[in-house]
Amino acid sequence: MSEINHNRQKKIAVINDYSGFGRCSLAVELPIISKMKIQCCPLPTSIFSNHTGFKSFYFTDFTEHMSAYAAEWKKLDLEFNGICTGFLGSAEQIMIVENFLKDFGKKETIVVVDPVMGDYGHLYPTYDPEICGRMKNLIKYADIITPNLTEACILVGCEYNEKYKNAEIEEIAVKLSKMGPKKIVITGIPRGHFISNYCFEEGKESYMIKTAKVGTQRSGTGDIFTSIVVADAVNDVDFHESIKKASHFVKKCILKGIEMDIPLTDGVPYEELLDRLK
Repeated sequence: MSEINHNRQKKIAVINDYSGFGRCSLAVELPIISKMKIQCCPLPTSIFSNHTGFKSFYFTDFTEHMSAYAAEWKKLDLEFNGICTGFLGSAEQIMIVENFLKDFGKKETIVVVDPVMGDYGHLYPTYDPEICGRMKNLIKYADIITPNLTEACILVGCEYNEKYKNAEIEEIAVKLSKMGPKKIVITGIPRGHFISNYCFEEGKESYMIKTAKVGTQRSGTGDIFTSIVVADAVNDVDFHESIKKASHFVKKCILKGIEMDIPLTDGVPYEELLDRLK
């Protein structure tokens, strides 16, 4: 009888909250990563009936269970080709994630951190200077980070300005790279009728990838974007091609949501387009 080996398939551990309705976080990351032929192993940080964009929701904090949950994976000798983190609601959760990275991160493990902290120049209500400081420490473990412009500014300690020129955004990206990650995409930069993603790779020329602005911001699009980026990284897809793919797929999902008249709170109907994702 052959020895039991749970590591015969590529796996990505995804640490994020779970919402039963609203198409965001783990609920979209699991099917997206799975469609890209990688086993997705979710570690929830909290559980919501539906996300906080709704007037009412049920919520359970999973912090006290996270370490014991991960310890069972250790017993199984699980190995991860990728580890991806999303919204972390407290300094304690960030410390748990740091321990997880120390336990499961190997030299070849690709770590992607989406430093979810704020948007439109403002911190989310649950964040304070202590948590922001912890997040700065967390990204030193990352190979790739996917902050929006607000989060990038918070991480490097500069004032938010959506009208920063490309050269100024590059300065921010260079400062971020000195904190650890070698690949950075600063997302959601407004450029007239376009939304741009600024891509930085150490040792290469930086560039903008622009897509035409469509509709209104919807829940879960950032999670879809990051899921594609981490799955592509594990599958050895070129970073530039991966960002283009993620940007275009999110745009198609938004357009489909408009076509189907999906409420903004309900995210995007990515299920209609999954067969186009490779």
